[in-house]
Amino acid sequence: MKISIITATFNSGKFIESCIKSILKQNYKKFEIIIIDGLSTDSTIKKIKTLLYKHNNIKIFSEKDLGIYHALNKGIEKATGDIIGFVHSDDLLYNKNVLSNIIDVFKNSNIDGVYGDLQYVEKQNTNKVIRYWKSKDFKPNLINKGWTPPHPTLYLKKKVYEKHGFFDLNYKISSDYDFMTKIFKDNTFNFKYIPKVITKMRVGGISNKNIKNVLIKSLEDYKVIYRNGSGGIITLLRKNTSKIKQFIKNS
Repeated sequence: MKISIITATFNSGKFIESCIKSILKQNYKKFEIIIIDGLSTDSTIKKIKTLLYKHNNIKIFSEKDLGIYHALNKGIEKATGDIIGFVHSDDLLYNKNVLSNIIDVFKNSNIDGVYGDLQYVEKQNTNKVIRYWKSKDFKPNLINKGWTPPHPTLYLKKKVYEKHGFFDLNYKISSDYDFMTKIFKDNTFNFKYIPKVITKMRVGGISNKNIKNVLIKSLEDYKVIYRNGSGGIITLLRKNTSKIKQFIKNS
C-alpha cells in the first residue's frame, strides 16, 4: 500500500527541511511527498529543490492558491497513494516507525482510517513538549461531545475523500473539524486508534495565533456543529474545555 503525504507551504523556509527529512527517514518506504506551495518568496523552494535532487518520491507544485485548505485539496487531487495523510510544513513525524505503524493497521484489519496522539512542541527545541493531545478509541457518540482526533495524525484511505469530497473553503480555520465530523458520523467507515505519538506540532498554529483567530475558530466550530447535527453550544464548550488536560500530561 502506498501512502501519499501532503505538505502545504508558503514562506516555510525556516522549518521545511526538518519536516521533509522526518518523512524521508521513515523505515516504510512506499510513500510519496506532495508539496503544494503558494508561490513562496523566501528560501522554501530552494531548500525543497535541494532535496529533490536526492529523492525521486518528492513532487512540488508552486502556484497561487486560496489558502491552506485550498492547497490541501490540490494535494488530495494529485495524490496517487492508497492512503492520504498530512504533515504540515512546520511539523514532524514523531519517529522513523510512524508510517510502518500506520500501514500495519491498514494491512491487518478492515480499517478506513487511523489516528494517534499529537505533541505540541517548542519551535526550536522539538524535544520540549508543551501540550500532549492524547486521543482515544473511536465511539460514535464522541462526536456529539465535541471530540475529534488531532487532524495531523489522521490517515485515511483515498476512498473516504472520494465519498465525502474535500475541505470546505467557506471555513478559514475549522474546515478540518468539519471534514472529520462528517466522516466520523458516517457509520460505513471503520477507524482505529494507534496509542502512539504520530506527529510533533510546533506551537503557534493559525487557530490560536491571536484572540481574533480564537474567536473566528469558535464561531466556525459552532457552525460545523450546527450544520452537521452534532450537538449545540454544550458540544462547543466540551470541545474547548477538553483541551485543558492536554497541558497536564505534557511529556
